Amino acid sequence: MFTRIASALLVAGLLATSAPAAHAQTTAAKKAAATKAAAAKTAAAKKAAGTKAAAAKTAAAKATAAKATAAKAAAAKDAAAAAAAKAAAATPPPAPLTEAQASAGIKDALNKGIIKAVQFASEPDGFNLNDDIHIPFPEDAILMKTTLSRIPGMNTLINTFETQLNRAAEAAAPKAKDIFLNALANISITDALSLVTSSSTDAATQFLRKSTEAQLIAAFKPDISAAIDQVGAEKAYAKMTSQYNRIPLMTPVQTDLSAYTTQKAVDGLFILLAQEEGKIRKNPAARTTDILKQVFGRK
Repeated sequence: MFTRIASALLVAGLLATSAPAAHAQTTAAKKAAATKAAAAKTAAAKKAAGTKAAAAKTAAAKATAAKATAAKAAAAKDAAAAAAAKAAAATPPPAPLTEAQASAGIKDALNKGIIKAVQFASEPDGFNLNDDIHIPFPEDAILMKTTLSRIPGMNTLINTFETQLNRAAEAAAPKAKDIFLNALANISITDALSLVTSSSTDAATQFLRKSTEAQLIAAFKPDISAAIDQVGAEKAYAKMTSQYNRIPLMTPVQTDLSAYTTQKAVDGLFILLAQEEGKIRKNPAARTTDILKQVFGRK
């Protein structure tokens, strides 16, 4: 019994002795873990701060570089502007356009325009397929066209007739060339200078129209009449008007087909000539001779 008591006391003593040591060991471990965690946190914070500082430094460097590039570009632009201004100041203004130059320039422009306009109009489908100058069904016969188009078989006749009108104009167009070119000799020096300096892109064309339109119509009409008859337009028109004029309550159509087609053909030629003149006035590439460049290349 005594032995048991002694053993129990011994165990109790040992436990009492080891408890403070275990507690101290646990506390030390906790402190070490806390210290390690704090060190890791501090290291992470330092790393983050370093990364942030590096990013800020990079951004600042980029901003500085961009600013330097912008400043360099601005300086180059200013230098170019200054050089241009200096060159402009050093270049004397062009000499005033002489009357001789104006006359030569306007005649050269019209000569080239006339040749091209007549060439385009004379080609197959030069009128027929060009929306700008295509000769349509006579305006005062539109009701006849609409009415006859409802009759079976008449649409083909109507479409063929319109094409024939354009064929007649194409056939007569070459005759305009000599009339136009002869009219150039009548442009005075004063008129030439006025036409060259005009702000209108078709000033010369309109001037030429005033002096040649009546002559063109007189020259064209016999050829147009012959061409209308030759291509079958007159026969087709007679058939349509005969059919239409028999319809009760309809006002008879009495269009002078030759006069109508002649006027439309002349109008088409002047439209083409105006387009060619406009190209020379507005497009440097169209100024194919030295005189055109001298006269129309001025600011």
